[in-house]
Amino acid sequence: MDVVVQPGVNWVTLNKEIQSSGLFLPLDPSPTAFIGGMVSTNCSGTNAFRYGTMKDWVVSLTVVLADGRIIKTRRRPRKNSAGYNLTSLFVGAEGTLGIVTEATVKLAVAPADTSVAVVSFGTIEEAARAATGLIRSGVPLGALEFLDEVQMEVINRHGSEAVRKTAWDESPTLFLKFAGTTDGIKGDVARVKEIVQPFKPRKVFFARNKQEEADLWAARKEALWTMTSIKPEGYSLWSTDVAVPISRLAEIITLSKQDSGKLGLFASVIGHVGDGNFHQAVMYDPKNEEQRASVAKCVHDMMGRALEMEGTVSGEHAIGIGKKDCLVDELGVDAIDFMRTLKQAVDPKWIMNPGKVFDLPSNSKAVAAS
Repeated sequence: MDVVVQPGVNWVTLNKEIQSSGLFLPLDPSPTAFIGGMVSTNCSGTNAFRYGTMKDWVVSLTVVLADGRIIKTRRRPRKNSAGYNLTSLFVGAEGTLGIVTEATVKLAVAPADTSVAVVSFGTIEEAARAATGLIRSGVPLGALEFLDEVQMEVINRHGSEAVRKTAWDESPTLFLKFAGTTDGIKGDVARVKEIVQPFKPRKVFFARNKQEEADLWAARKEALWTMTSIKPEGYSLWSTDVAVPISRLAEIITLSKQDSGKLGLFASVIGHVGDGNFHQAVMYDPKNEEQRASVAKCVHDMMGRALEMEGTVSGEHAIGIGKKDCLVDELGVDAIDFMRTLKQAVDPKWIMNPGKVFDLPSNSKAVAAS
């Protein structure tokens, strides 16, 4: 069960095209994402809790190397121990090792039924502890997401008409997606009700029909766009993500919220808490150097805190340009040097997406051209 696609295919379009087969690509990043970018960044999204990240769904890649050679990283069998795992080398490489021109990706069987629940709590700590309890319970949730009280207020006031039909509690909130058989979901819902009770939920919504399911989940999917829509003219939105072991999730979210709250700016936390990954977004005036410096320090401190907790500075947004310095802190000089050696071997002139992941060597062709 797989499909061969080119990098310019949108994942939403792909799933619509193959819907009649009963199969789907189960990742759920931004609806604007394309296969090439998903491979390049090893993306994930709300379904990662159950289905993993892009690396778990790529069977093989066709790649154009810097010298013009075209390689296919492996054949189609699910099991393969022939040679180096070249597919994994290119997934998440951000285009620095070659240009992906084709991908064979695995497909999953679409669940027979789905449902959604939304549970609000008095504090972030209670929400995070409830999330940890749900994870440890073994309930096979399709997704486990978190929105803080700031984001819930934004949704109440600026969400779509369908979303605003619900009187959202403006407090830390978990969004749960169920997937399986209808009877199985009924059992999972009953277990979830029991699991969250010790954490003093304020409100609990369980979708009673497909329309309610769509409307409840839309609140989670609209979060970023709703936040962007209220951004004052001329302002920027600094959005970044980290990931930590589940056992440290409540602590890092609480500390990060405390730090961002001192900025005196709009700051919100959205999390894929099922796999320990969360995003922090702060609105600021880029022309105000003091604001920019304060936000940069807040973000840098959050990434440093994640590393202290044995986490990562990038759960799903990759490294690009902005996190190069932090990558050294995460992996160490020797690991970065090894990555540079790989880069030099396949792209000696450093022409493939130069300047991403780590800095260019001073004698590279790209530096000379600039």
